[in-house]
Amino acid sequence: MYRFRLFAVRHARGFEWIYKVVERAMVLLDPVFAKAGYNRVERPIAMVEKGVKSLLFDCKMCGQCVLSSTGMSCPMNCPKLIRNGPCGGVRDGGYCEVKPEMKCVWVLAWDGASRMKNGGEKIREVLPPVEHSLQGSSSWLRVSREKANAIRESRDASRKALVKAFPEARLNEPAAAPLSVEPSKATRAEAEK
Repeated sequence: MYRFRLFAVRHARGFEWIYKVVERAMVLLDPVFAKAGYNRVERPIAMVEKGVKSLLFDCKMCGQCVLSSTGMSCPMNCPKLIRNGPCGGVRDGGYCEVKPEMKCVWVLAWDGASRMKNGGEKIREVLPPVEHSLQGSSSWLRVSREKANAIRESRDASRKALVKAFPEARLNEPAAAPLSVEPSKATRAEAEK
């Protein structure tokens, strides 16, 4: 597992691209998930997510994945579970103070973030503490649902803004669009038949 973790960090840019593709697909599948019921799809998606992320990132399924912010290095692999940067006990060569045979998760995070497109900016963002009630749930499903809701809300907000900008439009709008005048060629062809 540890070698896969190191591989994921070295190839963080590629995994960043894959992450974005999966996220877009999940957002597009939101209507399907909503129709089937999020409670019903949670378990199978969490199982797939756990399989993939456990192999590649040694994922602990915290339910609040921040791999895209931490250079594809999972902070839950830190023995002290530090979510925002190294503890200060990093040994020479970037090794962990608690597990000396393991590279510090945050040393790997900075390395991976430097390889990502916007990793240098994202790794500086302060991450919220772990909400333990989400343990074992699918972060893919939760994030895609939040993004789909945000897209819906922005569409609704723009529609409401348009309605507020033109309140008299409904009063002046005809019930049906008027028919346009037929071109002369079309009327001649009809007459000849």
